Amino acid sequence: MLTRRLFAAAGAAATLSACVKPAVAPPPPEPEKPDWPPLPAFYGAITDEPFPVPAVPEGVVPPELWRQTVANPFPGDKPGTIVINPSAGLLYLVESSESALRYGAGTGAAAFAWSGNARLQFGRKWPVWKPPAAMIARRPELEPYSVANGGMQPGPDNPLGARALYLFQNGVDTLYRIHGACEPKYLGKAVSSGCIRLLDQDVIDLYERAPHGATVRVLHAEMPAELLGVY
Repeated sequence: MLTRRLFAAAGAAATLSACVKPAVAPPPPEPEKPDWPPLPAFYGAITDEPFPVPAVPEGVVPPELWRQTVANPFPGDKPGTIVINPSAGLLYLVESSESALRYGAGTGAAAFAWSGNARLQFGRKWPVWKPPAAMIARRPELEPYSVANGGMQPGPDNPLGARALYLFQNGVDTLYRIHGACEPKYLGKAVSSGCIRLLDQDVIDLYERAPHGATVRVLHAEMPAELLGVY
């Protein structure tokens, strides 16, 4: 038989047990952040362009892909020459026989489908994107942006980004572009279609430095297996 004292004690114990949180598994540890130095200030947000360019987030782009002056690996090329190594995801602007400015680049199937020498025919700020007919044949949803339809107008969603450099060979458009709009997480990697993509901060810088008529050398590179059939 429950006495008043036992009933009160049982009630108090029940109340206390109700206040104790049930045991739960601890949350998984957050992935360890890379021990990289802070990004250079030139990767901050750009607010004086026709469209905003967001800052590159910390901890996404490894330091070896940051814009930087390096020893020139192509001393035989004259200053102003652009050399692209699709396999390494790197673009070089030759400054002298001793130094070059190196940029990290994202590459796509088109970056591996063409190699050789070309001429930097012209550049465009916030260019219109006009996907070639071969791309539209593969992706019919791009038809609204065809040449006949006037292309995709400039803006944050335009795949060419803030700048584009157009490469010609013997007076003919190669359809090969150096352009912006590379997502930071894809810098230095071969992903999907596209030519040579730089961060918008970097393509704006390259646009100002690269001389009109510059020679552009695209080194031969084997198409990665994951991109076979994309281009």
